[in-house]
Amino acid sequence: MTVEALTLTLVVITFLIYIYIGWRSKVKDTSNFFIAGKEIPAVANGAAIAADWMSAASFISMAGLISFLGYDGTIYLMGWTGGYVLLALLLAPYLRKFGRYTVPDFIGDRYYSNAARAVAAIATLFISLTYVAGQMRGVGIVFSRYLQVDIVIGVLIGMAIVAFFAVLGGMKGITWTQVIQYSVLIVAIIIPAAAISLKLTGNPIPQLSLTFSDIAQKLSVLQIELGMTEYLAPFTDMTAINVFCVTLALMIGTAGLPHVIIRFYTVKSVRAARWSAGWALLFIALLYTVAPAIGVFAKYNLITSLHDTPIEQAESYNWASKWEETGLLQLDDKDGDGILTFSGDEDMNNEVTIDPDIIVLSTPEVANLAPIVIALVAAGGLAAALSTASGLLLAMSSAVSHDLYYRIFRPEADEKQRLKVGRIMIFLAVIIAGYFGINPPGFVGEVVAFAFGLAAASLFPAILLGIFDKRMNREGAIWGISTGLAFTVIMIALMRSVQVFGTEAPIIESFFGIQAQGIGVIGAILNFIVAFIVSRRTAAPPEEIQEMVEDIRVPRISEKK
Repeated sequence: MTVEALTLTLVVITFLIYIYIGWRSKVKDTSNFFIAGKEIPAVANGAAIAADWMSAASFISMAGLISFLGYDGTIYLMGWTGGYVLLALLLAPYLRKFGRYTVPDFIGDRYYSNAARAVAAIATLFISLTYVAGQMRGVGIVFSRYLQVDIVIGVLIGMAIVAFFAVLGGMKGITWTQVIQYSVLIVAIIIPAAAISLKLTGNPIPQLSLTFSDIAQKLSVLQIELGMTEYLAPFTDMTAINVFCVTLALMIGTAGLPHVIIRFYTVKSVRAARWSAGWALLFIALLYTVAPAIGVFAKYNLITSLHDTPIEQAESYNWASKWEETGLLQLDDKDGDGILTFSGDEDMNNEVTIDPDIIVLSTPEVANLAPIVIALVAAGGLAAALSTASGLLLAMSSAVSHDLYYRIFRPEADEKQRLKVGRIMIFLAVIIAGYFGINPPGFVGEVVAFAFGLAAASLFPAILLGIFDKRMNREGAIWGISTGLAFTVIMIALMRSVQVFGTEAPIIESFFGIQAQGIGVIGAILNFIVAFIVSRRTAAPPEEIQEMVEDIRVPRISEKK
């Protein structure tokens, strides 16, 4: 059976499972739709959190970024994992103790203001739409290669599937679907990683083979010989200040992601929320310790497979010809000597152009692994993208139907009306996400980094100050969120104006050396400064709000919420 046939078989089987779970989990009330009735076991919630958080950027794009950026690419590894620890230890237990549905719910009640709730809901929509665009792009890439359909068609198929189980089952259906999707994606990353590790180093454990073999050093030497930057050298593709800012933006952005935070409301108690965080960290670590190894293995394999190879021979490789058809791999004999030269993307003499998003997906083929392994990786990429997309769609749905429609405009709305609005919003969000998936402002990992920057600049400061600064008031929160969000959106648009506005060159190259992926840090700093100044120059929060903040932080011997 061909790779394409096996892939189609696995994709159909996994999609049928997702659809079945969505159908069996269909809900009729808002508690189950938004927070799964607070009945999810801690270990299952941990797996769902891991699947929700480990998006297409983690599965498809992160290893590619590490592969091409080398040392500098580890900013994504450090930022995302460090951010999850920050969220799990510093914020999640307190937010669960507060006991609401969503992040805008917390901000609206903590800052005793529907205006603050509305601003937080708008920020949630900006973050989630940006984030979900990367997921839809990942779905399109997988379909375009392995099912031989156009990326547009692939995105449309993904939109239909995720909309089905999200609309029917809400958080309950999404949670149990994500448990299955985590199982698929982790198996899909570990098996090929172990196989290629054994093939290149003789050790089937990728983490150990990367640490105790000389494969990374061999890659560094190979890149130097080809006129590329040394793989292990720091600050070759990014300046030190940019590395710091991108890492910090990803870290505090993780701690402000509304679709991840909402998962801590789906368990019975604060204790269960803490256990969920622990399980999720374990599940996340399984992938995040493998990604650097895959990045090294994949880059080494690609260079040795394509460099100094006759172009006719390279194009005869089944994997190369298939990826060329997608437009994500380009082989161009510029000097006409019939031999390919692989010398890095910035080199004018380079004759091999590779999109970083194909690294993980192409690695099993380049390594000549079994077709079933190749198909499994494709199914894993889809699982990673769809699991996060479903969580983001629900975050957007709850921001509109619960925080805006019910809590602000129609507080008298009944369960049926709120569910109807929530489901309509999922359909609308899917359509918008599909558009940006077809017309993304960057590759998957880059688009997702923008979403983290928006979360860092808008929601994270308001959440942190809402928990640990009882003097912070509604005026400070509203002005802080608005300032941080507006600044970051404008700066990203100006720096990515080629994709956003169609300009010939970026309107702004950087902000004092900080690029678009790290600009959220400056937005967060502005948010903190504005919020602090405004709150100290306006009236203090009511006494009952200050007492509520104190109560959230005080541990209890027995927590029944």
